[in-house]
Amino acid sequence: MRHLIALLILLGFSLSAYADQNEYIIVSGGPALRKWEDLRRNGEQHDRFWGNFIRTARARIEELQKAQPGIAITWMVYQDAYTRRSIEDKRSVNALVESVRDKFKVKLVWFHSGDEVINYINNGSNRWRTKVSGFEYFGHSNKFCFMFDYSSDVYGVSTSWLHQRDLRRIHSSAFASNAYCHSWGCHTGEAMSAEWKKATGLWMIGASGKTDYTDLELHNNHPHIGAGAHWKTRG
Repeated sequence: MRHLIALLILLGFSLSAYADQNEYIIVSGGPALRKWEDLRRNGEQHDRFWGNFIRTARARIEELQKAQPGIAITWMVYQDAYTRRSIEDKRSVNALVESVRDKFKVKLVWFHSGDEVINYINNGSNRWRTKVSGFEYFGHSNKFCFMFDYSSDVYGVSTSWLHQRDLRRIHSSAFASNAYCHSWGCHTGEAMSAEWKKATGLWMIGASGKTDYTDLELHNNHPHIGAGAHWKTRG
């Protein structure tokens, strides 16, 4: 009996350690180049600030750390767009991204494709021990995909994305059963959220309509819902 009690105590400690090892993933897409935004009429320009998807991720990281001290956060950032913007702005915005990493002591993973995002979800840690407890996306999107570099490489075009048809390659076992998933991009709730649910078993909160990254100071540096839009919190 004493051996059984000792085993249960040991198992309890092991389960507790397991629970503490979960990982929260935040993904930031990249900004447009100003030279492409300058081709739009004034009322159509919406992505001139280089840090739209960095400032909002930064605010969310800070919020999570205050709510859950010691939380393990991995921040994935689409590097190519920030490298292009650095050349255009004649300063290293990549270094500014890294300064956020250093300030909040999160794990920064630069990535270049949707395949890398899927691979990190599945294999970035030992997913038998370390589950994904949350996934959030800040960036451009339409109803079918995350667009990591809209108007960064080519005007009005995305050359790097994660399409809903690729979500079936995600291992649902990578996620904790109660993981929180939220896309802060436009239109995700119209189609992609349902495909995310099919792939992972988890509903991804997404917008039906557009989200807005302007006037962030008025919204605690969080993206807000656009006119006529709403959040879809379930299918």
